[in-house]
Amino acid sequence: MAIELKVPVLGESITEATIAKWLKGVGDVVRVDDPVVELETDKVTVTLPAPAAGWLSAQLAAVGATVKVGAVIGELREGGVAVQGGAGPKSNGNGGAQQRMASQPPVVTTGTVVTPAPVVTTPAMVAAPAVASSAAAGAQVVAGAAAATTARLTPAQRQALREADGASVVTSVVVPVAGGQAVVSVPSAAAPAAPAPMASGERDQVVAMTPLRRRIAERLVEAQKTAAILTTFNEVDMSLVMELRAKHQDDFVKKHGIKLGFMSFFVKACIEALKEWPTVNAEIRGTDVVYKKHYDVGIAVGSGKGLVVPVLRDADRLGFGELEKAIADFGLRARENKLTLPELSGGTFTISNGGIYGSMLSTPLLNMPQSGILGMHNIVKRAVVVNDQIVIRPMMFLALSYDHRLVDGREAVSFLVGVKNRIEQPERLMFGL
Repeated sequence: MAIELKVPVLGESITEATIAKWLKGVGDVVRVDDPVVELETDKVTVTLPAPAAGWLSAQLAAVGATVKVGAVIGELREGGVAVQGGAGPKSNGNGGAQQRMASQPPVVTTGTVVTPAPVVTTPAMVAAPAVASSAAAGAQVVAGAAAATTARLTPAQRQALREADGASVVTSVVVPVAGGQAVVSVPSAAAPAAPAPMASGERDQVVAMTPLRRRIAERLVEAQKTAAILTTFNEVDMSLVMELRAKHQDDFVKKHGIKLGFMSFFVKACIEALKEWPTVNAEIRGTDVVYKKHYDVGIAVGSGKGLVVPVLRDADRLGFGELEKAIADFGLRARENKLTLPELSGGTFTISNGGIYGSMLSTPLLNMPQSGILGMHNIVKRAVVVNDQIVIRPMMFLALSYDHRLVDGREAVSFLVGVKNRIEQPERLMFGL
């Protein structure tokens, strides 16, 4: 029985993915939930598991192809013995499947009678170097197979076709034979040819852009074209937060098993400011404005493949210890590419900390369809005037980028001042002020 491998629903607003890597080849035996293919989206890389035990009979999309959610990208055959519809399973290490294929011809089913089908080699099967394209190769194989009542190609013949013709995808075609039907595996004409790689020279190295990086670029350009993005700036004195953090660090670690950082203070400060200025927590949906009554704060973290934004759900209900643990877990799993799609969808506001990389000032881009994003930066001791005296204080620049279609300048500036005041008076956070 053939089972279609379809691109699953990948999360909110995600309509397509890119085939990053086929983890199983045509004919490979798979167990239930074995990863078959790796899919990349603009948010995360995921693997598509096998829905049943059997073997992979067809790959219908090539590496690098963009596929829509719901598209059929491959076929799986149940069971471990070749039946009508494919080239048969490869050995999974115990030699059973390989031994069966070597000792007897492939089996095809004709109604209720199962009979061995002869393997006949025709010029169309082995003359792949002379074939101009994958489509032509497939047509010649089918025609030759039907004329000679061929059952199917052997694994060696399939490999020869792939190497000679350059086809990375093999599909199965049913042809009539005496007394029933048989299956021939041929290169798929639907597989798009990969573009020729550019050559690197002594002065330059040319590396293909990853699908994830391409999608990130597309989304960032889309944000700039769609929203009226404006950025307002302020600076915050980190003295009291740093003193509070140093004073209670040891006790915090003993109780929660993790260090107290700065991000949890900013999450708390942003939530209180969002309650005061709810438009910054809203979004435009068509001709409507959706005011969010929950606070799902996205935390931008770096991964090996790009920037991702996992979401702290109902962050207003979390304490400092819970926030720090969740943020640390996001960072670890982002580096290991283990974040799940639900964790990367549905945020209402985003915080990005470029200061960990040494950034002094930046203008962060919106994480659409959100209307606001706060940019944190590095802490630098600077001379500032306090009570008419010049003193040295640890200062941080803050940046708020916002969608001016929805958020007015007064609201944006007031929101950022609200964050600044709560960081400079951290005791207010203890009381939700």
